[in-house]
Amino acid sequence: MNIYSIIKKPHVTEKTSLGSDTSNTVSIVVDRDANKIEIKQAVETLFKVKVDDVRTVNVAGKVKRVGKNFGKRSNWKKAYVTLQKGQSIDFFEV
Repeated sequence: MNIYSIIKKPHVTEKTSLGSDTSNTVSIVVDRDANKIEIKQAVETLFKVKVDDVRTVNVAGKVKRVGKNFGKRSNWKKAYVTLQKGQSIDFFEV
């Protein structure tokens, strides 16, 4: 699998912002077929940081209703990547 297709986008919420400040962890939306080893290699290569730990979560898509019709959002995968001390990823550089 190509390292550029593994990482989709950062997943930035209040909870993940607190995690990045306190435990040096970032949250990333990744390809559903990617495993922890591939995610670690992709993050280390693309962002030039050292990864300490990778935890993954398969997130089920929500069922949504528009009028009388029901639809379902796609399932997706999220990875919590813990970086080594002194390392950081800044997704929004100014």
